[in-house]
Amino acid sequence: MYTRLNVAAVVILVSTSVPSAQSMTPGMTHKEHQHQMQKEADLKKHGQAAMGFDQDAAAHHFRLYADGGAIEVEAKLPADNPTRSAIRSHLREIAEQFSAGDFTKPCETNGETPPGVADLVRLREWMTYRYQETPAGGRVRITTTNREALSAVHAFLTYQIREHGTKNP
Repeated sequence: MYTRLNVAAVVILVSTSVPSAQSMTPGMTHKEHQHQMQKEADLKKHGQAAMGFDQDAAAHHFRLYADGGAIEVEAKLPADNPTRSAIRSHLREIAEQFSAGDFTKPCETNGETPPGVADLVRLREWMTYRYQETPAGGRVRITTTNREALSAVHAFLTYQIREHGTKNP
């Protein structure tokens, strides 16, 4: 009986003190997993600096549509007025900056230039970026009638889905 209790105590101790590897993608090496965890930490840190709000207090969604897509950000807690205000301010600014061909903030946040950005800048006369307020935050609706620009929007948003881990379809 004493041995079983010792084994049970060790199992409990180890299972609560060792970080879970459940979030590690199958086939990923430990080194790749550590790199991914660091990249996620950097994304949060840079995102807070570029966007002006705690990334853990907000939910990002990136949507692909037949005519473009959308960037949606919401405060996770309904009573979190400071985060909601900061989200709205950030998204209004993003709509203005993207319209002018300025993608500095996503480059700063991600630590690299996302796919599609060069074409979004080059084809900006074909793009419309419209800010919309939502109950919990806001949205930047991106539309275009140009096929090449549409591909660039989808490349940019697909990258954001992957990098932010939103699992949006």
